[in-house]
Amino acid sequence: MAKADQKKTRLIIRTIVLLLLVSAVVYTIASKDKVKVLAVGDKAPDFELVDLEGNKQRLSDYKGEGVFLNFWGTWCGPCKKEMPYMENQHKAFEEKGVNILAINIAESNLKVETFRDQYGLSFPIAIDKDKSVKEVYNIVPLPTTFLINKDGKIEQIITREMSENEIISLMESIQP
Repeated sequence: MAKADQKKTRLIIRTIVLLLLVSAVVYTIASKDKVKVLAVGDKAPDFELVDLEGNKQRLSDYKGEGVFLNFWGTWCGPCKKEMPYMENQHKAFEEKGVNILAINIAESNLKVETFRDQYGLSFPIAIDKDKSVKEVYNIVPLPTTFLINKDGKIEQIITREMSENEIISLMESIQP
């Protein structure tokens, strides 16, 4: 092979590699714009989902009150442990202006209703069928709980199972 052919082949390979690298950088930058990672102090994004009773649940409907926004799944072991604790505190804190809103991630109504009945849960439970709220809130592990204050700002994000004492303390922290 002649030197000129080798140089031409190297130039083509380098050009292809450069184009691939540029494409990867552009894709990475474009992807970051789509998923804004929420942080403490951010305004919690509003959403609308229908709960198991057929009622529309909008975060904006809770303006002026604290919201304990819990993302969960019926298969999630830590969720099974903390849900009864949440139920224990639901009535006491609802009277103090702190609401629990549980968002199940894309499971069937039957599974979620069975879980609710098994654990005797009385707080609103909505199902994020298309995972749109999960994506907006950038939920990775379950359970994940957002503590939202009366002004709609995120006070804290918990990405693990909580004890009942922790739940009490956290709910007190968002009491209006």
